Amino acid sequence: MKIAVVGATGLVGSVMLKVLEEARYIPFDKISEIIPVASEKSVGKDLFFNNMPRKIVSVTDAIAMKPDIAIFSAGAAISRTYAPLFAEAGTYVIDNSSAWRMHDEIPLVVPEINAALLNYKTRIIANPNCSTIQMVLALSQLHQHLKIKRIVVSTYQSVSGTGQKAVEQMMNERNGTRTNMVYPHPIDMNLFPHGGTFESNGYTTEETKLLNETRKILGDNTIRVTATVVRVPVTGGHSESVNVEFEKEFEMEWINKLLSSTKGVVVQDDPEKSIYPMPKYAEGRDEVFVGRIRRDESQPNSINLWIVADNLRKGAATNAVQIAAYLLQNELVG
Repeated sequence: MKIAVVGATGLVGSVMLKVLEEARYIPFDKISEIIPVASEKSVGKDLFFNNMPRKIVSVTDAIAMKPDIAIFSAGAAISRTYAPLFAEAGTYVIDNSSAWRMHDEIPLVVPEINAALLNYKTRIIANPNCSTIQMVLALSQLHQHLKIKRIVVSTYQSVSGTGQKAVEQMMNERNGTRTNMVYPHPIDMNLFPHGGTFESNGYTTEETKLLNETRKILGDNTIRVTATVVRVPVTGGHSESVNVEFEKEFEMEWINKLLSSTKGVVVQDDPEKSIYPMPKYAEGRDEVFVGRIRRDESQPNSINLWIVADNLRKGAATNAVQIAAYLLQNELVG
C-alpha cells in the first residue's frame, strides 16, 4: 500500500509521519511506499521516515504515482484543488482541512463512531476539527443511550492548533521578544476568546464547527450546541469544559461506567487526589481523557465534564491514520 502525506513538512504532517512510523495502527509490512508531498520550495529535499531518506515530491507528481491513500494537511485551498484529482486517480483522500467537512456526500469520520460510512465509492473522507473529535468521542455512547438535547462547551485550545508560527510566537514572547505576530495579541501569560474568524452573528468559525460537525458526526440535527473558543498559552493539547443536557434520566454511577467503557476514552477522575485530565500529560497520547464528571445540579438530566486530548494526534494525525487503517482492515485498499 502506497501512502502519500500532503503537507508532510508542516506541523500536522510531521505528526502524521510520526504516527505512521510508530506502526501502532498500520504495520510496516503493509506500507510499500511513503510519499512525502510538500510545496515547490521543498521538492527534491530529503525527509526521513523510519530512518530512511525519502525525496519530497510535488503534488502533481504524487497524483501520477497513484498512491492508495493520500492524507492531506496542507490547508483548505490545496485540498479543494487537488483532493478531487487524487480521487479521480483512484486514491482515497483523507483530508484534515475544513474544505469537505460539511459536504453532504462526504463522510466526516471519527472511526470509533462512524467508520461504517466508508465504502468503495467514498474517495474523499473528511477528518473533523480537533476540538470536535475529542468532544464527540467522549459523548457518542452517552448520546446513543440518553439522546443529547443541548451542549454548552468552552474550549481552551493550545497554540499548536494554529500552527508552527503560533508556537514560535509564544516561545519568542517567553524569551522576551515580539516578532512575527500570528495572533492579534500576545499569547504568553495571556489568553483570549478568539479562535478562527469572527462571523456576522458574533461567533467564530471554530465555534460554528463545533455545532455543525457534532450534528453531522452524531447524525442528529436536533442537538443544540453553543460554544466559546479560548486560545491559551499551552504548546499542545486542547481542553474543554462541557455541559450536556440529555432527554433521559440517568444515574451517575452508570455515566462513569459507560465513559470508562467507551473505546478511545480514558477516565481520570479522582478529585480528592487531584487526578483529572491535563494537556501537559495528554500531549503525545492518542486517547481522549475525561474527568471532573459530575451532575449539573442546576437543571435536570445534565452533567459537566472536562475533556482533554492531544490536538495534533487524536485531534488530527492519529484520527486520519486510524481512518486509513480502517480502509486497510476492511479490504477497501490492498
